[in-house]
Formats: sequence, C-alpha cells, structure tokens
Amino acid sequence: MTTPFHHEPGTVPPPQCPAHNLDIGPGGLRRLHGPEAENNPAGLYDKLRAEHGTVAPVLLHGDVPAWLVLGHSENLHLTRTPSQFSRDSRRWRALQDGSVAPDHPLAPIFTWQPVCVFADGAKHERQRGAVTDSMERIDTRGVRRHINRFSNRLVNDFCEKGTADLVSQFAEHLPMMVMCAIFGMPEEYDERLVQAARDMTRGTETAVASNAHIVAVLTRLVERRRAEPAHDFASWLVEHPATMTDIEVVEHLRLILIAAYESTANLIANVLRMVLTDPRFRARLSGGHMTVPEAVEQTLWDEPPFTAVFGRWAVGDTELGGQQIKAGDALLVGIAPANTDPTVRPDLNADMGGNRAHLAFSGGPHECPGQDIGRAVADVGVDALLMRLPDLELGVGESELRWVGNIMSRHLVELPVTFAPSPQQKLDADPLSVMARTPRPADAWEISSPGRTVPEPRHEAAAGAQPAHAPGTTPRPTPAAASPAAQPVPAAPGPEAAPVATIPRQRRPAAPARLWQAVTRWWNGY
Repeated sequence: MTTPFHHEPGTVPPPQCPAHNLDIGPGGLRRLHGPEAENNPAGLYDKLRAEHGTVAPVLLHGDVPAWLVLGHSENLHLTRTPSQFSRDSRRWRALQDGSVAPDHPLAPIFTWQPVCVFADGAKHERQRGAVTDSMERIDTRGVRRHINRFSNRLVNDFCEKGTADLVSQFAEHLPMMVMCAIFGMPEEYDERLVQAARDMTRGTETAVASNAHIVAVLTRLVERRRAEPAHDFASWLVEHPATMTDIEVVEHLRLILIAAYESTANLIANVLRMVLTDPRFRARLSGGHMTVPEAVEQTLWDEPPFTAVFGRWAVGDTELGGQQIKAGDALLVGIAPANTDPTVRPDLNADMGGNRAHLAFSGGPHECPGQDIGRAVADVGVDALLMRLPDLELGVGESELRWVGNIMSRHLVELPVTFAPSPQQKLDADPLSVMARTPRPADAWEISSPGRTVPEPRHEAAAGAQPAHAPGTTPRPTPAAASPAAQPVPAAPGPEAAPVATIPRQRRPAAPARLWQAVTRWWNGY
C-alpha cells in the first residue's frame, strides 16, 4: 500500500513519456493538480483511497511531493496533535533544500507569515486570542441585518432582467461586501478586490500580484486605524492587549478575509446549486421539512467550500494511517475525502441532519474561528435570494455546469438561472451602522430595588460573552437579583407613563452560573 517518495522532487520525465499529459507524475504518484484533480476530485480521492488507504502520497504543482490525508479519524489526529504535525511551514524540507522556489504558484498559501495559522504553542494562543476576542465583539444581529440588506441590493441589480449568473452576480460578491463592512473598509469593496481574492488561491501566474493588491488595501486600512480607531474589526485587532505589530495585524486581516471570502462564496454557490439541481433537496426546503441552516449544514458535508487545507509539516519521523512520515514532510488536511470516509459515512445519500461532525472548518487548535459568521452569510443570503425569487430555475442543463478546482477548493464557474422578472425592492440608504456590541444600559436590567449582584461568568465559560480584557469596552452590567417578593413596578403618573410590567420571580443569587450564560447567549443573538 505504501508508495515511498523515491524520486527527486521536480524531476521531469523524458520528453516522450506519457506522464507529460496524464495525471500520473514521477514515481507513479498521482498529481493533486491537473485535469483529473480539477474535474473529478471525488474520483481521484477514491483512487487514492483504494491504492494507499487513509493517507496517500501525492504531487503538488511542480511535482513536489506531499501527503493527502483521506481518513476522518486520521485528519482529526493530524489537526489535534501540533506536537507531531506543526503549522510552521518553515519546517518543510522542500523549502529547505530549494525544491520549492519563492515564486511557486502556491507560495501565497504556504509562505510563512507572522500569523496564528503558521504558529503553535504560546505564540498561537496570543495571536489567536486577539482574533477570537475581536470576533466576539461583533454584533451578530447587526451583521445579519447587513447581510440581508446586501443580499437584496445584489438581487436588485438583476431582478428585473429575468436571468442572472448566481456565481458572479451574487455568491462572489456577498461575502466580500460583508467582510469589508466588518473590517471597517466598505469603501474598498470593488470588483478588483473580489477577483484578487478569488485569484490568489488558484495557483495561477497572477496569484502573487493579486496577493500584493490585497496586502496593499489592508495596509492602508491598518494605517488609518492606528491614527483614527473606530468601532470595527480592524481597530479591535490594532488596540488588542496582545499588542500585535502592524505587519501582524495586516497579515491576520488578510488571512481572515481570504479564508472567509473563499469558503463562503463557495458555500453559497454550492447550496444554490443543490437547490436548483436536486428535486428532493428543493422539495424538503420549500416544504418546510428542511430549514435553510440545515440545508447549509448538509452542503458542508456534501460539497465543503474547502476540499483540502495546506498544510501541516511533520515535526519528526512518525506514522500516520500506516504510512511512514518523515520529518519535514508536508501533509494536507483532506476535508472533502474525510467527509466521505466510509467508516463515518457508509451511505453518502443519508440525511446528515444537524450533524456537525464534518471537517468543513478543519479541527483542533486551528479550527476556523469565524465559521458561525460564514454560516450566517450563507443562511441569510440564500434565504433572502429565495424569498425574492422563489421561482428560480437552472438556465442550462446540469451537465453543462463547469467547475474550476485546485488543491484547496472546487467552485462553480457559473450558475445561470431564469426567473420571472420582478421589481426592485426599496432599500434604506443609511450608512453602515456600528457592528460592535453595545453594553446594555443599567436601567434596562434594574427592575426593582438592587440586590446582591451575581458575579459575571468567566470569559472562557460564557459563549458569546464580551471579553473583559477587550480594549475600548465597558463592563456589561450584571442583572440585579429581585427580592423574593418582587412586585410590578408602578408606572409614573402622567400621560407618558409606561404600562405596568409584571416581573417574574428570579432565582436566588446563588443559582448556577449557567443561567447567566444562557441569558448572555440569548441577548447576543446566539
């Protein structure tokens, strides 16, 4: 089953060798790029699984060797064991011996940067903490309102025509609009930024230039926020007690922007394709037997937005899935093949319901911290589109749909649709509202004589609670405990008196902290 890397990386076969035109490279290894990988990745995964088991040797661009992890449990071990499999790409033996040049097509993906995705241990915790703390300050409900408004704005651009391409006119634009608003740079949103974000993960000749454009945009943003902080994600990273440098902030913004954009654009397109091409899927959705969030979750199993994540690098010689991994070897987290691993999913047609055991957002310490925002963009965006255009039909035969793939993702080129023309929807022209959570005023909680306050839950225990150490925030007031005999609060006399509200008896201050955790989660929109 084991096929060792017994060829020299980058070795070119003789001129007449058929390997020049096939998906088999030096040493008889399959290429993870080229026609088969792009057009039929599922078939390629099946071949690799049959030939090598749960961990298979493959070739990247330039016939550089790597390992693709296919098994679900093996991928979990890979992502959860940083002591064996590091995220620091400088460990890659191919980089050290010069087999991979700085201008390699995948350089924007694997080149080491001072960001948490390439770090382990204490450095990862410091940088990741700044990212997660800043994300917790986002007003989830406010974001969903913006997603709905942006979605309807995009639909307004084509609703009167009766035809549209839902990839280029909807799925590719909505995530970038949302992320630019969250970052605090809505003025930077344009077609060039969208295409640069799409291009830099494809391994094209222009990927490096596209990456440079995005870095320039984000550098300008960080410079502005150092001088004039605002209530946005970029400012929160700049001001965080982790004291990240400007370079660190720029690189983290770049990482989040590209990961969020690529994954969410693909997810939206994949959900819409399933709605348009699978009658059972659409019937369950339109009949109320499946909600849009459930449809999104099913799609994360069947068509994950990232098919694989590059990469992990072996810290030392080890064994995984029966293969002998050498120190410095590169490994890819096989998301799509793990989701179809027969040991966890013997029937690929089975309804996965609310099962979130998929690896669409990877796993372990580097699991995607913004996955709930990505889900929200897909949920709200798809729902808004279907509400506006309920009679959507695929404009071409399903067999005519075209895909473009690379080692990380596979996405639709176009998704043509037809529908009955409808009028534009009137939208408010208000500027973007602040996306930061605002503390609740004290008088909104104090409904009777103040009692002994209950300690606020610890940050790590309260999902959705605003971190106490987040910069520029004020502590959230703790609800006052009502006395056992709490009575309705009498309204003040006069014509503007508020109606009397009956306040139910509240638990004693000694009630478990999970009560306040539940209240906090409800208030924050989770």
